[in-house]
Amino acid sequence: MSELGGTPDINMDPDALCREEVFTDNRIGTIRKLTPVTSGGEEDHSRPVQYLGSTQIMTPGGALPLSFEIPASTLQEAAEGFGAAAQEAVERTMEELRELQRQAASQIVVPKGGVDPGAMGGMPGGGKIQMP
Repeated sequence: MSELGGTPDINMDPDALCREEVFTDNRIGTIRKLTPVTSGGEEDHSRPVQYLGSTQIMTPGGALPLSFEIPASTLQEAAEGFGAAAQEAVERTMEELRELQRQAASQIVVPKGGVDPGAMGGMPGGGKIQMP
């Protein structure tokens, strides 16, 4: 890891632990239920349960994985809200891709060779042809 410019903080936060359960319909995607727990493993009712969805959509460039939070308080609500949350994630992802395309299209292209020698009144020294 030293080639990454130092050792990253890889310590777990014992106050942010969750138990993870994965549910799927074996067709469209998965729902991860993250239940907060104490460092002893008991449920921590002071923090909310989170539901995270994941699926993938096919694009001309191949499969695009999507992960998104599902606003819900029960697994049934999460399953019922999966489609709407996935659609929002698709729209957000497509907008981000359009923005990246806009940024790439607006970048100024600078030739790798630097300044055109002809623009400065002739060839500078160091060319392959040398006059005596």
